[in-house]
Amino acid sequence: MLNSERFCDQAPAQIWATLLDEGHYLASVSTMYRILRSRHQVRERRQQSRHPAHLKPELVATGANQVWSWDITKLAGPHKWNWFHLYVIIDVWSRFAVGWLVAPRESDRLAHDLIAATIQVEGIDREQLTLHADRGSSMTSRTVAQLLADLGVTRSHSRPHVSNDNPYSESQFKTLKNTPRFPERFASLAHARAFVDEFFEHYNHHHRHSGIGYHTPASVHLGHHTTIRAHRQAVLDHAYATQPHRFRRPPIAPAVPDIAWINPPEPNLSQSA
Repeated sequence: MLNSERFCDQAPAQIWATLLDEGHYLASVSTMYRILRSRHQVRERRQQSRHPAHLKPELVATGANQVWSWDITKLAGPHKWNWFHLYVIIDVWSRFAVGWLVAPRESDRLAHDLIAATIQVEGIDREQLTLHADRGSSMTSRTVAQLLADLGVTRSHSRPHVSNDNPYSESQFKTLKNTPRFPERFASLAHARAFVDEFFEHYNHHHRHSGIGYHTPASVHLGHHTTIRAHRQAVLDHAYATQPHRFRRPPIAPAVPDIAWINPPEPNLSQSA
């Protein structure tokens, strides 16, 4: 009776009282507990669902438009408790902001439209792209999931409560909000949109990013960085040839890393040993 479908989620005292109300006495409450203890069922008698642990995402990009990261952050509006929402999609390898949107609210439909438009502009083929995000309501929505499935885009999500599983988006938001001209509050939605558009114009095309050899995200995304690096190296070679005493060793122009990881795999210590 204690393990029956009717009573499996009730405490013995509840079962005892219910049976008494129905004119039945099977045992005392203490006897019910003794029987359950003998079978190690005092804490839980229902069949428990076992949720598998969320695996650490391990994503690697060796070129543009292989792995994107996206997130939403809040921008303070003109009044207390008034916020605008900034959606940004960034290419993990090039750091190029491929799409962004400032809206008065967070919405899975707005996210759907931004992702769809960005994929179209970038000319993404099926099975080409992995899109990574945290576990916010818009990111895990059925609307976005169905879009990605229809377009052949692989979904990836951060583990719950692990903020550094989405480092590229977090770093870019930090850069945005540490900009000297970033206002304490935006006067209007139009003000927020104008500021964000100007920021990403500068970030994509003029900001020399330390993580990509001090190239601009646009030059890396479009493949111009190899020519730019060759020119830089020629300038350094000339400087070294004409004034070698100014250098400890021949200077080398920084290169764009061959790969970009979200959570590189841990080294196998047993194999390395």
